[in-house]
Amino acid sequence: MTIGHKAQKRIAIYPGTFDPITLGHVDIIRRGARIFDHLIVAIADNPGKSPLFSSDERAAMVRHEIEILETSPDSQIEVITYDSLLMHCVQAQGASVILRGLRAVADFEYEYQMAGMNQQIDNTIETMFLMADCVLQPIASRLVKEVAFYEGNITPFVSPHVAQKLQQRMREKRREAMIPSS
Repeated sequence: MTIGHKAQKRIAIYPGTFDPITLGHVDIIRRGARIFDHLIVAIADNPGKSPLFSSDERAAMVRHEIEILETSPDSQIEVITYDSLLMHCVQAQGASVILRGLRAVADFEYEYQMAGMNQQIDNTIETMFLMADCVLQPIASRLVKEVAFYEGNITPFVSPHVAQKLQQRMREKRREAMIPSS
């Protein structure tokens, strides 16, 4: 950096479905907020994935988790929803980095391919990977939902607030499953 020039604000987007947000996601948000000046948690509105919660419900859960998150006073974390190509969202937000969390080798293979595609779309935007905390590596939203559906203990994987929301939604799903179709 040249003396006399103002440093550019480092803006990153952490995209995902967050259906629901897990402790693994919260860990990546907390750590990402330490690295970037402005971290945008971008919740994908992708009906093709058949999310359990609406994008507004997921955004509300993420906002709740961020409010109780202990971060530096300088950390700026924002939550948005998007229903476009990720790269268009990144460009519209003025971000220069896509932040992705990795749990396992299988995640890396998929994420590496996505990073390559994204680079072909806009090579000025970097992808940065953060490894999940070792304790949190096995947590996946898909598995948490399955445990919740069968009334298993989900408290090691999500916050109490999210656990309550997820358990309520799964009670509704189980009731729906018991109603015979006409």
